[in-house]
Amino acid sequence: MERHHDARHDAVHTPPEPPAEVAYDRRWAGDLHSSIRCAAVLVVLLLLIDWGAGTFSPPRGALWAGLGVLLFLVLYPPRVSVGKGWLASRGLLRKRRVRTDLLVSVRCLDGVSQRLVLRDASGARVEINPQVLVNNPELWHRLEEDAQKSAASGTLMCGATALRRVSERIDRETALTVFKVSGLD
Repeated sequence: MERHHDARHDAVHTPPEPPAEVAYDRRWAGDLHSSIRCAAVLVVLLLLIDWGAGTFSPPRGALWAGLGVLLFLVLYPPRVSVGKGWLASRGLLRKRRVRTDLLVSVRCLDGVSQRLVLRDASGARVEINPQVLVNNPELWHRLEEDAQKSAASGTLMCGATALRRVSERIDRETALTVFKVSGLD
């Protein structure tokens, strides 16, 4: 007997597509805990100093707590994630996302804290700390792979030098780690 094609049967028994692999910053949780600890230590120290000086009051306690919250907001680490063709940085209030397969420029900003600025063809912009890429080779691998696609397609106008510097830094850090682990330090 011939079986009729049943759409409901296909919908139930069709295996779902595997989710796109996404790589996350593995050290983000530790950085978040560090920022919480720093803010808490500041509040505790300020309260202890105020109490020891005999000048503690509820409004001053609220002021110190506000300073602790402000320090936490300043130290809050953005969560960086990378998937095939994109990189995202999620802060407390907003998420920025750039198409890494359509990069137009990559710049390295030096200063108090070094930043890597990525821009794509649609004008989206993301700033990340290059140390995140050094600490997470899988993030760097995906970014580098897509940046090479951008360069091959001709959209990446400037940034080869910045990418090379980050690559050299990652290679140097990896070699140092290998030497330390093998006892050749």
